[in-house]
Amino acid sequence: MISYVRGELVQAMDTYAVLDVNGFGLRVFLTGRDLSALPPNGEEVRFHTYFMVKEDAMQLYGFLRPDDLEVYKLLLAVNGIGPKAAMGILSALSADDIRFAVLSGDEKTITKAPGIGKKTAQKLILELKDKFSLEEAFDKRLENAGSVPAGSGIMNDAKTEAVEALTALGYSNADALRAVKKAAVSDEMDTEEILKAALKNMF
Repeated sequence: MISYVRGELVQAMDTYAVLDVNGFGLRVFLTGRDLSALPPNGEEVRFHTYFMVKEDAMQLYGFLRPDDLEVYKLLLAVNGIGPKAAMGILSALSADDIRFAVLSGDEKTITKAPGIGKKTAQKLILELKDKFSLEEAFDKRLENAGSVPAGSGIMNDAKTEAVEALTALGYSNADALRAVKKAAVSDEMDTEEILKAALKNMF
């Protein structure tokens, strides 16, 4: 119903921000990550939104990135996860972290979110594992990075193979990708060289 809202930031509270949109003050609930990334009061900001109608209230949930909104909708589809729990997950974990945790069956990472225990994490992984693909996860990771460091414009075959090798060694996809990204690699390096450099980031 409401795809996004744009207006002047009036104030930010613990769980929401107030936005002045053409003279109307809108309360938009945000994740902790987005609250910490807000500009100063008085600046213009845009949120991609999810409008929820309850029996006793209407609430607007906002996200600075459309990708977070899409993952939020997927989380809401998981049995037992409501609006607040989904916001809590996206406050503790980025959309990228969630994708890689689900794809690798990484319950430990998901339980870092407040109120999410092992059983809920297992259910989340079970219900979302078919919603993501490794290729999409890499693409979104690069897209969400905003700007890609020189020399690593794309996730080339050698880097992808290095990530797969690390996961075969027992590391989660999320940790493997971080290690490869942190490694001082160039597009000229082969898989073995990248893997050796990435392993140094694991210890």
